[in-house]
This record gives sequence, C-alpha cells and structure tokens, in this order.
Amino acid sequence: MIQVFPADSRFNVDHGWLRSRLSFSFGNYYDPNNTGFGVLRVCNDDDVDPDKGFGAHPHSDMEILTIVLSGSVRHEDNLGNMEVTTTGEVQRMSAGSGVVHAEYNASQTEPMRILQLWFMPNERGLDPSYETRRYHSEKLKNALLPIVDPQGSEQTVKIHQDLTLYLSRLDKDKDITFQQGEGRRIFLFVIEGRITVNNTRLGEGDTARIESLSQLSIMAVEDAFLMLIDLP
Repeated sequence: MIQVFPADSRFNVDHGWLRSRLSFSFGNYYDPNNTGFGVLRVCNDDDVDPDKGFGAHPHSDMEILTIVLSGSVRHEDNLGNMEVTTTGEVQRMSAGSGVVHAEYNASQTEPMRILQLWFMPNERGLDPSYETRRYHSEKLKNALLPIVDPQGSEQTVKIHQDLTLYLSRLDKDKDITFQQGEGRRIFLFVIEGRITVNNTRLGEGDTARIESLSQLSIMAVEDAFLMLIDLP
C-alpha cells in the first residue's frame, strides 16, 4: 500500500524568522490521526532566517536527526558540544536521559534549510550523545546512499533504532529499486523534482507512507532529490 500525502497537505507554520512545513503533529499543530509513522514522530522541513534559530530547550528519549539541505546550522548543548554542520552533512543527537540544546542558523547573511526528524529510540534512558558525518554527495547520483543506520561508520551516523535513512539524486528517466523487508515500513519524501513509485506519481514536497510491498521501483520524471527511510 502506498499512501500519498501531497505537499499542500502539510501543516504550514510561519513565525517570520521560521517557515516550517510539518508532516506530523508538532508544537501547536495536533491531529490525533497524524502523530507518526512507525517509530517516526517528526518530519519538519524548516527554512530559518540568518542568525536566527531555536534557543536552548530540553529533550529526552528521542533520536533527533538534522539534515542540512542549504546553509549551515550551529549546534550547542549542555554536554559541551559546539559545532557547525553544513550542507552535505547530517547531525544526530540522542536525547536519552535528558539534554538541553540550541540550534541556530550559523550565517548572519544566508538563509538555512534543514530537515528535522525525530524517532523513538529502541531503549529509554540512554546516555545523551551527539555526532555528525559528511556523506559523499557524488555517491547519491542514481543510487540510494545510506547516511544513517544502527551500526554507524565513517559514512553514517549511528542511530539507536532499527532504521536506515537513505538519500538519492536521480537523473531524469533513471530508476532504482528497493526491496522492502517483511513487516517493514518505508517513508519517502521528495525534496526536489518529481518521481514515480510503482507508477504512483509524487511531486516536490510530497511524502508517501508505504507498507506491505515487497519491492519499490522509483523513477525520476525529472531530476529529483529524495529521502527514503526504512523503518520497523
């Protein structure tokens, strides 16, 4: 089953300095029928003005990923981490037993666009931790490149959950396939361009929640940039 959520169905937030498109209930937006997909709880597509951001605030028992699509984000936390993550990098923070952090646009002149994703961890009360990785952007071309997985490596950040997050840049008319494991879920987000998934069309900003399919065939109708998450 492929359930498509068009871009215009996302809830839009405009705080002036922050313009956010929400795929799930978050903050003041609450829909009891849209609180998550498997262990995925948040998928926010954020545009942040220069030198603005999210001030210090606490979290616990959540795996939080930030994928920088343009610009750079400055991270600070009460564990002593202070780092700037730029386009082509991914940041993972395990809130665990509790952490206080802040995330700001690191530039005073350029806007920033990030994807922020929250996942339930596979265990509560973990020690809080933080890491970043730069992935090889050229390896996204017409392939699914893992940038987050449970093992962690020189190319992937380690997440405390049985999931893998992939990015891909598909040239027009190119296609890739993905085998979906039994009992698994797939969350698909079209960051740029247009694609088809098993002949179902998705445009820029659209998402799909996919279950009970053994194989996905993804083809670019035009040059496309996409995120695929394999979830329990």
